[in-house]
Amino acid sequence: MGHCYHHALSSVRKWGSVPEDYLALHQWFDQPSKEITADFRHRALRHHAQGIFELERAFGPTITLSTGRVVPVRLIGEMHVREDLGFIPSFADWVRCIRPEPWMGRAQPIHRDVDPFAAGDPERSTMATVIAGGQP
Repeated sequence: MGHCYHHALSSVRKWGSVPEDYLALHQWFDQPSKEITADFRHRALRHHAQGIFELERAFGPTITLSTGRVVPVRLIGEMHVREDLGFIPSFADWVRCIRPEPWMGRAQPIHRDVDPFAAGDPERSTMATVIAGGQP
C-alpha cells in the first residue's frame, strides 16, 4: 500500500464509516518518517510491534467512528503494518538490518567529566568526599 488515504479506505472496507475517521491514525505511522527519508526505510521508525503500542498511547485504546461504532486502535495499527510489510516485525527485526558503522559507537565517556564521584581522578574523589560531607 502507499498513501495514508488508501490505508484509510482499507479501514473503511473493514470497519465502515468514512476515511476521515481513520486518516489521523494512518498519518501517524507515515508522515513524520517520510519527512526523514522518502523510501521504504521510513517504516523502520513506527512500522513494528512497538510502533503499534505507541499508536495506542497516542490515540487511546479505541476510536469511535462517526457512525458510533467503536474500533480498537491496535487492530487498525496491525492492519496498517500488515498491509505495508506483510507481517508485524519487532523493532529488533529492523535493527538487525542496520549495518553498524564506526561513528555509531563513538560515544564519549562523559561520566568522567560530569560525575564528581567517578573513580580514578584524585581531584574529583576529593571533591566527592567534600560533597558527601567529609573532610578533604
